[in-house]
Amino acid sequence: MKAVARLAAVGVMMALACGALVGPAAAPASAALPAGVTGVTTIAPMLEQVTPAVVNISVLSRAPQSENPLLRDPFFRRFFNIPDQQVQAKPQVSAGSGVIVDAARGYVITNNHVVENAQEIAVTLKDRRRLRAKLVGRDAATDIALLKIEAKGLTALPMGDSDHLKVGDFVVAIGNPFGLGQTVTSGIISALGRSGLKIEGYEDFIQTDASINPGNSGGALVNFSGELIGINTAIIGPAGGSVGIGFAVPVSIVRSVIEQLGDYGEVRRGRLGVAIQDLTPDLAESMNLAGDEGALIAKIESGSPADGAGLRSGDVVVAVDGRPIRSATDFRNRIGLLRVGTPVQVTVVRGGGQKSLTVRTAK
Repeated sequence: MKAVARLAAVGVMMALACGALVGPAAAPASAALPAGVTGVTTIAPMLEQVTPAVVNISVLSRAPQSENPLLRDPFFRRFFNIPDQQVQAKPQVSAGSGVIVDAARGYVITNNHVVENAQEIAVTLKDRRRLRAKLVGRDAATDIALLKIEAKGLTALPMGDSDHLKVGDFVVAIGNPFGLGQTVTSGIISALGRSGLKIEGYEDFIQTDASINPGNSGGALVNFSGELIGINTAIIGPAGGSVGIGFAVPVSIVRSVIEQLGDYGEVRRGRLGVAIQDLTPDLAESMNLAGDEGALIAKIESGSPADGAGLRSGDVVVAVDGRPIRSATDFRNRIGLLRVGTPVQVTVVRGGGQKSLTVRTAK
């Protein structure tokens, strides 16, 4: 088992310390409670609204069947009176999770690795309806795939704002661990902007201590307002089980990807024509910069959109469309998720001052 494993289910356990945030405080035994109020700290009302949007996904694929190479030789088969027959691939069934994000269109999000090489995909709703799903498109670089189902009475999960999450925020994970069926767990956000894990091409993961296990891939990471903030994707564990280090693709990335998957069936990434690197403390000091957050432009491609817009080698990118840039990876993620032809405002530090330039992404 690799140190970093992909998931198939997600779980989280709610801390009682957050009771004031999620339910009424327990009343004294002698106090009369209003009708419908139990005095128990709970997030059950929120989950009743959210869980119908989280689905189980079953995938039928075919893997090459191991065989003796001699069986491929017609003379060998004839000599030993072995009937000629085409070697069939052995069916493989795997399970994961998904999230309905558009009830009208029947759009379901999951991980790319859940449906990769799939021949048949089935989605099982919480009410036990089992539906055939069509693969609309998938993107390996972000590990996101978009499915479509045809059904009435679907419940969609609204998307939240993952750009304003904070370490310590309470979250709930919902998925299908070990094929047990829908399971809910809770925890907190342990870290933000995790990268360098070499799981996907574009990494800006939410880290959580919510219990995530095999089968949770593609499941929902939800805030206490019942909004989707991430798609659970991977864990770090010595034996493939949860040790409290799980990772989710933030919904800011998911939203951008599924818009393009819905329109084109693929992600058409734009480029600016720059080579970038992290702004280290030593570089920041040598350039008389106040901090070490940002992305240093090391090279400009001649004739590129960046060249035409006036960006220069040595510029330090500190914001894209007004949103701060923390590192070279952050900048790459922001630009790489934009459609071709999208105008973007790039704010750089140059010569001790800031300058904003508008660049249009190209193929």
